[in-house]
Amino acid sequence: MKMIKNNENEFYKADIQIVPEKKEKKKMNKHLKRVLIIVGYALALNIAKMLPVFAADDPLAVVNNLSNFIFGLIRAVGMIILGFGVVQLGMSLKSHDPTQRANGIMTLAGGIVITFAKEILNLITGG
Repeated sequence: MKMIKNNENEFYKADIQIVPEKKEKKKMNKHLKRVLIIVGYALALNIAKMLPVFAADDPLAVVNNLSNFIFGLIRAVGMIILGFGVVQLGMSLKSHDPTQRANGIMTLAGGIVITFAKEILNLITGG
């Protein structure tokens, strides 16, 4: 109960309903959100534990396959850069701009190096 002052300087008792304040509501929502996230992670981990995993016979073959995949991606990026270098070099020849021509040649050279990175590394390591 709370004492409320009346207009005539008299106090009277008023029943006040107890309602959580906004800060308390936010705190409860934050706590509930954290609990739900933890429960979700626990469920995801339990489902992941139930999935069968098929291992390869030769672990070296798996590493080689991953290496081939990664070098395939690098080769694709190198081809894109190589194409951009050719376009840049062609545009520089059209505009007679020596700075752009130098940039085009450097981009072209970089694209060639990136495209043939696997072969260059094999030559260096002797593999």
